[in-house]
Amino acid sequence: MLAVVASSFAQKKEKDQKRPNIVFIMSDDHAYQAISAYGHKLNNTPNIDRIAKNGAIFNNSFVTNSICAPSRAVMLTGKHSFINGKVDNVQEFNWDQESFPKLLQQNGYQTALIGKIHLDGLPQGFDYSAVLPGQGHYYNPDFIINGDKQQLSGYVTEITTDLTLEWLANRDQDKPFCVLYHQKAPHREWLPAKKYYSEYTKMEFKEPKTLFDDYSNRGSAAKSSEMNILQHMNWAGDSKINPEVMEELGIKETSNWGIGALKHNLGRMDAEQRASWDSIYGPINEEFKEIYPSMSQKELMQWRYQRYMQDYLGSIASVDEGVGQVLDFLKENGLDENTIVVYTSDQGFYLGEHGWFDKRFMYEESLRTPFVISYPKEIKPGTEVNEMVQNIDYAPTLLDYAGVKIPKKMQGESFRKLVKNENTEWRDAIYYTYYEYPSIHMVKRHYGVRTHRYKLIHFYYDIDEWELYDLESDPNEMKNVYNDATYAEVKTMMHKRLKEMRKKYGDSDENDQRFLKEYLAKINK
Repeated sequence: MLAVVASSFAQKKEKDQKRPNIVFIMSDDHAYQAISAYGHKLNNTPNIDRIAKNGAIFNNSFVTNSICAPSRAVMLTGKHSFINGKVDNVQEFNWDQESFPKLLQQNGYQTALIGKIHLDGLPQGFDYSAVLPGQGHYYNPDFIINGDKQQLSGYVTEITTDLTLEWLANRDQDKPFCVLYHQKAPHREWLPAKKYYSEYTKMEFKEPKTLFDDYSNRGSAAKSSEMNILQHMNWAGDSKINPEVMEELGIKETSNWGIGALKHNLGRMDAEQRASWDSIYGPINEEFKEIYPSMSQKELMQWRYQRYMQDYLGSIASVDEGVGQVLDFLKENGLDENTIVVYTSDQGFYLGEHGWFDKRFMYEESLRTPFVISYPKEIKPGTEVNEMVQNIDYAPTLLDYAGVKIPKKMQGESFRKLVKNENTEWRDAIYYTYYEYPSIHMVKRHYGVRTHRYKLIHFYYDIDEWELYDLESDPNEMKNVYNDATYAEVKTMMHKRLKEMRKKYGDSDENDQRFLKEYLAKINK
């Protein structure tokens, strides 16, 4: 009997050791334009590029709802926002529902969640969790470690990496593992680490072609949004102009929380951190005092764009460094061949395109996300995938690799065969929704469908407007052709596709009204 038990245990251990480990890396608001593997030459991310070089890069990876918490809920559940219930940052997330970490845990994986998740409540499906409450802080952040809140000294990106490496080193080595390694950076407000702000504040970056977009060939949604770098970005919290300098120059803050944000963020620093910060950002403030009185609006926009990129990209540098440390750990410990490594972001982000920062819209820079994956046992180095995938697909794909049955309730599909370049039927359109309005940035509620060439968007609630874009002739989405007679057949076709997609995924006008009613009730409390 003992021999039978021992043999059974040995077989299980051998099976577990063959199942792939998973390192799922997600940053916050990391635009694909800011990953050098995508070829935009804005910055260098050599370690994220290692994943793409050793595995696959996805050129058409998209989100279903471009905002932080809902995107993470989609990632966990493999279901659209209107199905998993987390449609905006206000609604509560139901941790009791099925998720891919829970299923992995139930099937013998050791699981961990480390860093930012931005979903209230104690995370379920993890043997270990060390998460940032809410948005978290860049300097000396609080972490909730298995339910216990404590403040840790240092820089949040480095701490998140250290916690991940510590967990990996002390894991149960008899089990396959899945760790969700999630960085806060580069979320607003952008505070880089000392080693990078000293360097990046001296850099100058190429402006996007649409930086001075006037939205003249689109509807009211783009014109009425509030995320223009010059008009809506906070002077203190975002551009790091000290309140006393603003007062001296007669500059009014663009929001009622910008000055408080800067004071709070810098107030978390210890004396040494603050002195280092002031040694770099103090001279920036002094120089700004000299040049501001003679600057035109165009020059001011250009100046603010550079300030934005310096801090945003400087924050990403630490993220990329952490990715390198984790990849090195896997290699040094003989884990790299049997470990799936994913790098992605919770959504895309505007880096000055259309004059904007932030996300939310169904326009490309917000909709499109970076996604690279390596798995030496199965994925050939240098693979490119051009089919359209979405974040509903992450959960079923990882379950597929792990040999765990994919629940029927998951709406995404495994793209494992796509990565292997096997012939497989795949979607030719994706569906998108956005709900958080009226709110910060004032992006109208909308939904839409995108094919490889066309995009149809419906803005609703306090407006009723349609937009249609030909992504082949107009990749920057500068001209709405919805009422262009030459696109009449395309418009009909896209309306048909939209109707099909809403039916396929279970969305409806009734959903829109229900979530709107719940949202307004919460924000008006």
